[in-house]
Amino acid sequence: MITNRLTRHFATAAATTIAATSAHSAVVHWGNANLVIPATYAGLYINVEARTTGSDKALSGWDINPYGTGSLSWYAPIGGGILHIEDSVGPSNLPLGALVNALGIYEEEPISEFGDGLYNWQVNASNYFGFSFAAADGFLHYGWGRMDVGADPSVRTLVEIAYEGSAGEGIAVGAVPTPGAFALLGLAGLVNRRRR
Repeated sequence: MITNRLTRHFATAAATTIAATSAHSAVVHWGNANLVIPATYAGLYINVEARTTGSDKALSGWDINPYGTGSLSWYAPIGGGILHIEDSVGPSNLPLGALVNALGIYEEEPISEFGDGLYNWQVNASNYFGFSFAAADGFLHYGWGRMDVGADPSVRTLVEIAYEGSAGEGIAVGAVPTPGAFALLGLAGLVNRRRR
């Protein structure tokens, strides 16, 4: 009963935060990323903006690098990092609606902690993380990702990634571009066509 109430509470809070964030921002969403993270020391290097991946640092403009054989470790270039909530160890597994912004603590080489702790990662579950990266425009941007983890931490797929297109602006975990904006553009085109 309490779990259901908490779930509804967080879902409502997330929807409100996501709607407020999406209304005034330029969220870029890579919804079908589906990047399998190899259980290797190199892992996968990811350029979030270009939507490219590679097996080493030679990947131009890479932003995040999940890796590890028996655990889930992370690597980020200087200036970027994975969000760490003060009360947790390593990258935090964030609830939907959590804000990823300049007030966070970002680590360049953390290891995800799995277990029962408040922000710990979970096996056989979707885990949400926040990150910061220096974009091609030279400024810091904030984003979130959803990582599905299997029966153990070495089985993982980075399902989706989103980031705030406006430099320095925060983003809520779960925020995606507002579909209404695209629908309005299509409707505007239809109205203009009828006026001719």
